[in-house]
Amino acid sequence: MEITEVRVFPVEDEKLKAFVSIIIDNCFVISDIKIINGPKGLFISMPSKKRKDGTFRDIAHPLNSETRRMMEEKILAHYQGEVSNAGSLASRSLEAGEPGGGSERNTGSSGDG
Repeated sequence: MEITEVRVFPVEDEKLKAFVSIIIDNCFVISDIKIINGPKGLFISMPSKKRKDGTFRDIAHPLNSETRRMMEEKILAHYQGEVSNAGSLASRSLEAGEPGGGSERNTGSSGDG
C-alpha cells in the first residue's frame, strides 16, 4: 500500500490544525482525516461517525500500528511542508510591500481628463 497523494486543508484553530484527504494507490480516497494538536504534539485522527449514545467510532482506520505510523508520518510531513510554505509565502508578500492586497500601481492614466 502506498499513499500516492496527500491534500492538506489548514484550519485556524487552537487544537484542530487541518483536515486531510489521502489517496491510496491512485485508486482509493480517505477524506476527513484531522490533524490535532494534543498535549504530546501533533497526531492524526481518522474519520469518525457519532453514534446514538454520543460516542464516536472510526469509519476507516489502519489495522496495525505500523500502517498507522506510516500514514501519520507521511500526513504530518505534508502538513509541516504546507505550513512552512504558507509562512514563507506570507513573509515574501510582506517584504514585497503587499500586506493586504498589493502595493499601489501606476497604470499610466492619471484620471485628469
